[in-house]
Amino acid sequence: MERRMKWDISEDRPIWIQLKEQIVKKIVAGVYVSGEKLPTVRDLAKEAGVNPNTMQRALAALDQEGLVITNRTIGRVVTQEKEIIAAHRREVATGIIENFYSDMKDLGFDKEEAIKLLVQYK
Repeated sequence: MERRMKWDISEDRPIWIQLKEQIVKKIVAGVYVSGEKLPTVRDLAKEAGVNPNTMQRALAALDQEGLVITNRTIGRVVTQEKEIIAAHRREVATGIIENFYSDMKDLGFDKEEAIKLLVQYK
């Protein structure tokens, strides 16, 4: 994955939630690794094209979930708790699977047919 974050913001849900989800994906994918310092709120907000207060809200939510830790002297760092990162990784994967099955159902596939296509996919 690219080091620089590409932001995909839509109008259908609160922006801070979308920012939070995208930062989580980058963390669980290893773009930001355990123990690493995150860019500043202002830098992330500028990159995403959002208000710093909106980015602050997304990062505060990640603080509450324990995925990032705020250190007053150095800023925010990704947690070193591997179990927390692993739990978020499973949560992201589950969401992707749920969306996949929902989309496949909309196309008329049942679960077994969807799995068969997935296994055959190269």
